[in-house]
Amino acid sequence: MNSLNKQDVTAVILAGGKGRRMDGEDKGLIELAGRPLIEYVIEAIEPQVEHIILNANRNQAQYARYGYPVISDALADYQGPLAGFISALTNAGTSHIVTLPCDGPFIASDLVDRLISALNASGADIAVAHDGDRMQPVYSLIPTRLSSSLADFLDTGERKIDRWYKQLRVALADFSDCPDSFRNINTAEQREQLQNEGQLS
Repeated sequence: MNSLNKQDVTAVILAGGKGRRMDGEDKGLIELAGRPLIEYVIEAIEPQVEHIILNANRNQAQYARYGYPVISDALADYQGPLAGFISALTNAGTSHIVTLPCDGPFIASDLVDRLISALNASGADIAVAHDGDRMQPVYSLIPTRLSSSLADFLDTGERKIDRWYKQLRVALADFSDCPDSFRNINTAEQREQLQNEGQLS
């Protein structure tokens, strides 16, 4: 297997959800310490890859202002992260994608490096982040050749990430030294808590 490098990877920021626990707000555009969440994520991932795609199902003109391609889910009606995955796998111009959510502003500065290292060392199909306690399934490194595998899985009506992963060989990338890098905002209370901690600027 050839070693994978950063130039082979497109980062896909998932901003296509319904924001059910945020009263239906578009989470990527929710402000935290005066800035939309999507800006923290873009800022953190830009130095780690050469290509970025934004996956959004609404407010696409606002997302497009960041200068990256904006793609919608391949499936209608907000069917979860895998709908964003399959759209990205079929739109990326690189051999692999790295997926990450729009609502996690504390991304590790070496997220992509660790995922690549785990995949290169293992010979697995995909690499997924592990925070030392549990897998973080939306932080993953996936080859675009698996688009047909995912399409077949979705055709069965399945939408659970973990169930698709069980069909694959998964390498776990160790992030046990920085579990807080996976903190995200699902509720207004979590947003308030993070703002009060004052870690963001």
